Amino acid sequence: MSDQSTAASFEQVCEIESAKPTLVEGLPGHGLVASIAVDQITDQLELDHCGNIASEDFPPVVTFEDGLVQDLVRVYAGSDPDVMTLESDLALPPTAFEPLTECVLEDLAEDFGRAIFLAGAPAETEAEIGEVTGVATTEPIKDDLVEAGVSVPDDPGLVGGITGALVRKCYQADVPAALLIVRSHPFLPDPRAAKSVIENALEPLVEFDIDTTQLEEQAEEIQQRMQQVAQQYQQMAEEQGAQQQQSPTGMFQ
Repeated sequence: MSDQSTAASFEQVCEIESAKPTLVEGLPGHGLVASIAVDQITDQLELDHCGNIASEDFPPVVTFEDGLVQDLVRVYAGSDPDVMTLESDLALPPTAFEPLTECVLEDLAEDFGRAIFLAGAPAETEAEIGEVTGVATTEPIKDDLVEAGVSVPDDPGLVGGITGALVRKCYQADVPAALLIVRSHPFLPDPRAAKSVIENALEPLVEFDIDTTQLEEQAEEIQQRMQQVAQQYQQMAEEQGAQQQQSPTGMFQ
């Protein structure tokens, strides 16, 4: 992949005043759980927009909000509490995984003390929706998960996509990181799963207080608003699958 990818660059637009914040990743994935949860965190904590990540491997689109164009992948940070978030308005193609992970580790890792990554996984039953388990790259982070009341699975497993790539890179670089796996609706954006991971894992781990009432009360509205991103994510996955029909690359997708 590295031969076909170009480097990603980080443009810092303000000082990151927080001391060794916890990075919380909110890139689009299954159920858009990470995106919904981290949007809520960024908005409620009023985190400052501190930088952008750009790469030729990102989708050639422009996004906007409140009438203003913005970068696709953005970094926010604040000092009360010490939190940094990583967000993207669209799902990223596999060719973007390596440049983004390299950029996060090379340009941001010195600024944050640890990282928390979020991955949605399809629930097999309605009762499973919102269940959270966690895995760690280091023993101290595993201890943090247990202390926070997050279930740590004994069974083996795997997580792919951009979140899996970021966790793998942190593990290889000895960066303390936790991966929270959240059971969510198998087909739709899931604000209730996002609410669960905030309340049952992120709040005790990061020691902040996020009002999740909006995620419950406006679940249907949020689902509709995020559906466009979900459709784009599905289309990108289908196109990638069609390109790989003649030459499979392995089990990680």
